[in-house]
Amino acid sequence: MAYWYEGPLAAFDTETTGVDVETDRIVSAAVIVQDAPGARPRVSRWLVNPGVPVPAAATAVHGLTDDHVQRNGRWPSPVMEEIAKELAEQAVRGRPLVVMNAPFDLTLLDRELRRHRASCLAQWFESSPLRVLDPRVLDKHLDRYRKGRRTLTDLCGHYGVTLEGAHDAAADALAAMDVVRAIGRRFAARLERLSPAELHTLQAVWHAAQARGLQAWFARSGTEEEVDPAWPLRPDLPAAA
Repeated sequence: MAYWYEGPLAAFDTETTGVDVETDRIVSAAVIVQDAPGARPRVSRWLVNPGVPVPAAATAVHGLTDDHVQRNGRWPSPVMEEIAKELAEQAVRGRPLVVMNAPFDLTLLDRELRRHRASCLAQWFESSPLRVLDPRVLDKHLDRYRKGRRTLTDLCGHYGVTLEGAHDAAADALAAMDVVRAIGRRFAARLERLSPAELHTLQAVWHAAQARGLQAWFARSGTEEEVDPAWPLRPDLPAAA
């Protein structure tokens, strides 16, 4: 019997103008589809002219300059619809979608759809629900007492996954997929009986608990930062940009 982590998976990642899902924009995105571990992945890429300047701090992370995206990027409106359509197609085909730190990338895509298409991400999954696998949530729940950071780079190092070209959307998506497969194998006794649909529901609960724990830690340390417990998509704000 082949378990979900040995079967077909898709993965999604973005590079952006910053880290605020309400105001920042997508400058590149990728969807990776792989039928089995080691199989050649199929890659869909998008480069976007976000319509706003790309800050130097963002360029320092992903290497995409304002001049480059203005000259070579496409206008956001058709791109956001194409991305949403591609993700919906994966849901129709029953492929779980790997998204590292899903509330960031999926919420940002939702806000871009609202901004440019007068729609929302949820509309694309009314007939075939999205089943998300978030390596960050899975790892924090299954190995909760391990010390250290849990960025994608850290998880790749911990699980022995090669990450070539970090902060490229396609490279990060493929690495996140490989991490999820590695997590599945390492914790097979706890995961193999769970379907992606069941894991999707459980991760919402696990993420909320993780958020409460982080919020409590912030409170003890005097940090005023708010931690959103919603997963995999943050609710819309009335005054979203």
